[in-house]
Amino acid sequence: MSNETQDEAQEALLKKMDAAELANHVTHKQLLPRRRLAKTKGNYPWLSLSVAVFFIDQLSKGWVSQNIEMGNPLTVNAFINIVLAYNPGAAFSILADAGGWQRWFFIILASIVCMVLIVWIVKMRRGHHTVALALALILGGAAGNLWDRIEFGYVIDFIDVYYQQYHWPAFNVADAAITLGAVILLLDALFAHPEQ
Repeated sequence: MSNETQDEAQEALLKKMDAAELANHVTHKQLLPRRRLAKTKGNYPWLSLSVAVFFIDQLSKGWVSQNIEMGNPLTVNAFINIVLAYNPGAAFSILADAGGWQRWFFIILASIVCMVLIVWIVKMRRGHHTVALALALILGGAAGNLWDRIEFGYVIDFIDVYYQQYHWPAFNVADAAITLGAVILLLDALFAHPEQ
């Protein structure tokens, strides 16, 4: 069928339609892609939270690197010190003494995690605010530690929480954001209403 014949057929169809049918035809044919986009485009602001977490993490690590000497902690109160620690491993210094290969392993792993989280946040249907908040926090934290690994080969940790002689492993803003995001996801999974 030629283009002219198709145009004539469409024109004849439109003449037969009344106003309501025409409006319905236009809505379904031309506006459907906009509706699909509208369902997800409200998620982009969550990425700005990830960016904020990333910058707060990097600024805090920069301040600590310039103002705190290794082995000379700054006492904040009876439970928190600000220290300077380099962690080439993962949480709790897992694989810290692995010989250097772990740097590239964690860079690749964190890069994949960040890409998956970005796609997840963007593609998620609007209205899932709790999950979006959790994913945005995890993304910002993962990106902050990823940047450290790329730039230095290790992660800068500086928050030392302790009670008397018992010290929790030092951590940073990125670690705190990842942990908070994971806790929010867990609580949402446990207590979210089934109909949501």
